[in-house]
Amino acid sequence: MRDLNRAAVLALIGQRGPIARVTIARELALSPATVTAVTRVLVREGLVREVDQAPSNGGRPAILLGLDAHAAHAIGIKISPASLVAVHVNLDGEPLDYEDRPFDATSPDVIDRLARTINELVASWSRPGSRFLGIGIGVPGIVDSQRGLVEAPILGWPVVPLARELQDRLGVPVLIDNDVNTLAVSERLYGRGRSRENVLTVTIGRGVGLGIVASGVVQRGHRGGAGEFGHVTMVDDGPPCECGKRGCLEALVADPALVEQAIAAGLVPATASIAEGTAALTRLADEGNPAAREIYARAGETLGRAVAGLVSIFDPELVIVGGEGSAAWAHLGDAFERSLRVHVFPPLADVAVEVDPWDDRRWARGAAALVLGASFSAPLYERSVEDRVRERLATPSEAMA
Repeated sequence: MRDLNRAAVLALIGQRGPIARVTIARELALSPATVTAVTRVLVREGLVREVDQAPSNGGRPAILLGLDAHAAHAIGIKISPASLVAVHVNLDGEPLDYEDRPFDATSPDVIDRLARTINELVASWSRPGSRFLGIGIGVPGIVDSQRGLVEAPILGWPVVPLARELQDRLGVPVLIDNDVNTLAVSERLYGRGRSRENVLTVTIGRGVGLGIVASGVVQRGHRGGAGEFGHVTMVDDGPPCECGKRGCLEALVADPALVEQAIAAGLVPATASIAEGTAALTRLADEGNPAAREIYARAGETLGRAVAGLVSIFDPELVIVGGEGSAAWAHLGDAFERSLRVHVFPPLADVAVEVDPWDDRRWARGAAALVLGASFSAPLYERSVEDRVRERLATPSEAMA
């Protein structure tokens, strides 16, 4: 019970601070004496500090408590087929450092190279006097986050025990999730979804992804496969998809599909890479080329119809559209909006849609939040990685050096 109270108090201070002890007691239904005892320990451990006084209503002003953001830090990483983005954050989730480097995630020795890269980052971003809590990683694929298993066809990975392999090499806790889920976490904690409990985050670009936040919680499903929105079949016997099926949403609206359509229309050379073809297609659309704009309009209509189905199922307060493909939203957006409003269940047709500029640092920051979230979580279940994060948070930084 003592551990549960500690976790609950620390989480509330992290979410709502600065906050008074009397408010903590009322919100958590704890006695004032219990709150005083728990916060005394948290202050002594250097995790919480007195930051201000609440305005007085005539009596003694209450002391407000907040996290000591410098008490601990973590690293979040987003892995893509050809790059790695890392963000270093403090206990409050504020970014401290950032790095974007080329990284071939499809190579046979990817785990060894990833471990070396992370070790370099940990060494360069060390902070004397601050506890290092661990690593969070976002990967494009199906992730069993509790067992640390990853299956990422886009990277050529079969089922890989990535968390265990990295923990064995690094000696620190490693938490892994689908990369779109990490973006949804970032939006929920720091972005457009911060004040909302039900949000869908749809990503477009190299693939099509979905992060589902329902009642304030990211939904991951039974095997970690919730949100594989790109592999919903939209057209019978449609174009082949990387997953092995035909007619998937991804095979119709993702960047590789748009480039194929552009090649078939004679707009882009057949030798163009996906990046080159996407840039050329966007440039033609910007210049007013009717065929290029038609490709984007068809994609926007298809995506809007698909998202209308999601809205009818989940009834979100907000739909956030992100990913590298959002850079072409000027050519996708009108058709998307018309299609969404036409196909959605009419009582839900006023759902808000907002477009987020593409920034991989947000995805990586969400990955770091996996670690921070574990440090605030209650020890209700036997989850060894989260337990290790909490142990590191409670250990004086000098003992970890």
